[in-house]
Amino acid sequence: MDPDTEVNNIVTRSGGGEDEKWERPPSSYGSMKSDTDEDEEKAEEEGEEAHAVLPESPPEAQTRIQMIRSASPETLYTVTTQQTKPAEAMVIDTSSLDLGDAPEVDDDDEEEEFYITNSPEPPEPIEMEDLTQSEDSQPGRRHPEQDLPHLFKSIQSVLTELSDEELKNFRMTFYHGERKMTLPVVMEGDLLDFVDRIIEVLGQERSLIHTMETLKKMDKKEHAQKLKDQCQRALIGFYMKRHIIRKFQVIHEGIVEAGKQTFLNGIYVEPQISTRGYGGLDPSHELRPHPPTPVQVPTPDTFMALNDLFRQKRDDGSPVRMVVTTGIPGVGMSFSVAKFTLDWAEECANRDIQLIIKISFKSLWHLRSKDNPTEKKSFFDVIEYYYPDLVDKLKILEEPDFKILIVMDSFDCYQTSLDWENAPELSDCSKPEHPDVLIVNIIRGTLLRGARVWVLGRPAAVSQIPSKFVDVVTEIQGFSNEMRDEYLSKRFSSAELAADIVRHYKRVPMLHILSRHPFICWIVAKLFSRAYRYLGYGTNPPRLTPFLINTLIVVINRRKQFYYDAAEYDLKWSKEDRQLVTNMGKMAFKMLERNTSVFFEEDIKEVGLQLTEVAVFSGLCTELSNESSGPRRRFSFMHFTFQEFMAALFVFIMFHIESKNVLDSGSFGLRKVLKSKIMGKSAAGLVECALARTLSSQVCQYDMFLRYLCGLLSPACHSDLFKGYLYPHNYPKVEGLADVQRVLEQAIQNAPGDKVENLKECLREMIQTDT
Repeated sequence: MDPDTEVNNIVTRSGGGEDEKWERPPSSYGSMKSDTDEDEEKAEEEGEEAHAVLPESPPEAQTRIQMIRSASPETLYTVTTQQTKPAEAMVIDTSSLDLGDAPEVDDDDEEEEFYITNSPEPPEPIEMEDLTQSEDSQPGRRHPEQDLPHLFKSIQSVLTELSDEELKNFRMTFYHGERKMTLPVVMEGDLLDFVDRIIEVLGQERSLIHTMETLKKMDKKEHAQKLKDQCQRALIGFYMKRHIIRKFQVIHEGIVEAGKQTFLNGIYVEPQISTRGYGGLDPSHELRPHPPTPVQVPTPDTFMALNDLFRQKRDDGSPVRMVVTTGIPGVGMSFSVAKFTLDWAEECANRDIQLIIKISFKSLWHLRSKDNPTEKKSFFDVIEYYYPDLVDKLKILEEPDFKILIVMDSFDCYQTSLDWENAPELSDCSKPEHPDVLIVNIIRGTLLRGARVWVLGRPAAVSQIPSKFVDVVTEIQGFSNEMRDEYLSKRFSSAELAADIVRHYKRVPMLHILSRHPFICWIVAKLFSRAYRYLGYGTNPPRLTPFLINTLIVVINRRKQFYYDAAEYDLKWSKEDRQLVTNMGKMAFKMLERNTSVFFEEDIKEVGLQLTEVAVFSGLCTELSNESSGPRRRFSFMHFTFQEFMAALFVFIMFHIESKNVLDSGSFGLRKVLKSKIMGKSAAGLVECALARTLSSQVCQYDMFLRYLCGLLSPACHSDLFKGYLYPHNYPKVEGLADVQRVLEQAIQNAPGDKVENLKECLREMIQTDT
């Protein structure tokens, strides 16, 4: 029974009196009408405006009575499609069968605004955010074929092809397969009501998929295929959004604790992102106003929001196609990718992007070297391998108006160089090629020409991409002061614990500076939350050395997992790992002696290491901008104080494992009496040599170095933290710490005034027992 026949029967049964008004508000989905309404639409083409002035000669009366569904929940769609009475408008009800009762319009009242209730169908529904947004703003407009009206009409049009008996069977089958629906909701009302209700209750994705499944159960495979073809864009978007939400909604940090889940949206704090890439170093230091080698830092006017990366424009005004994002190790690139894609999947931003496909370079590297390094695969093969549910939907990716974003993170994991100039050009996504060639053509833009590409990786890795392929380079800078506190506060359900941690970590200026890096901030949260379980913790300021030791251990362990596929239970440091740490410490010590914070490729080779191993895989260094040094590549540790720590660690390793005092060069004027009594291989002699360098330096060159060296002598650091990594568990502890304490106390009494405070910190780093 069509809607008008049903309405006429109701009017006939009720007597059809003129005083009785039968109203049915517009459907939740506006102008999405059954096919039986097509004839009526032709007569109403002039009346689609919700606000209209009655014509001088009213047209022939038309029945527009609709059933009221008071039990239907009010949703976003009903809010945006219901007609609203404008200010001071005269209300004219046209729901009666005769419009002759409408008041006449006097000539004097020509400018008076009339409002007609229950007038012809309202305009297409629009989403609330789009009312005030331009095309380039967030969250963006969806493609029409992925929006609600298209999906609604597609379901309705396919079901209209069923006979009355088939439609009845469809409703029953639909009901039995979906327990969220009640029998009255499914069986009552016309077809438009049915589609309206299932979308309100089940949502767009479940309504579409369950409709296709039900049609297949009824052996209506042609109808199911027709619906699938009409909603191909929506289906591919639904699948990818569901996949992304499942993968990134809950994050895993460090060792996963049973029964505990960390939601990304609950802890994420967006770092500062700059459109100027200088290397991402923070020049701040507790004791030195400027680093030994000046570094450039971006100004706040270059900062931008994460979700605006692809809202930028080229010089000619066209949208950017290729964006490269980089940053120092631990700055949060992986989290930024997760947040960007999750916001898209949850339709919070970038809704104009129809599909986001994330393929990490680590996955491509495994695919390349898994069985046969020379094996060829097409781009569609790669997508099918990682997203098997997209197997029969990939051809739509080549549609010219299909707006797709390919996210390729961890460029540093692709452990081979690419031939950017000689790689063959490839435009066919189904043609097999070597993975190297696929990558080059994706970045070139010859493969999936309409796709936008986002590549992320460490500076020393992404620097090999030719600049002619890159539209914008962005660099994640880390947290501001306010962001650090916000991050630490959001991590804990206890406001009191969060306040204690925020207050506590600020007591050591260098720790506050280092916490600009999100990774260090995470270390702070982990260590402090554990430490505050002990009664009385928080009386003493925190020590800095344990934080840097924990950071080093986690970085080296992640390196083994990320680049060398080590299992979580197999993170024992190998001889090569210990040699890497020792040699990088040696390089840091030589840099400290030269009073520089920048090193070059020849410095890496001098200590027997490879450029990629240090600049990319180690996770301790970054590449700086070479604007001032021409073609010569410059590198630095992730922060200058980390260089000071690595230098101190090298000196400690040589003393404790190799039994060598590399500070005993005889060039710092040690008194002969002290030499004869304590020099040798004692810890006191080592500290005495470090003190001589510290007190003789005019630029605070060795001050933090001495503090870290004293901290490493503490058994809580070198024994409890480094056992099992730098040396076996049964390795002996450093002896003679009482003599070291006396040397430091004597130095505090005799040192110049500007050195006293740091020497007290050196002593505290060594003798304090808590973190």
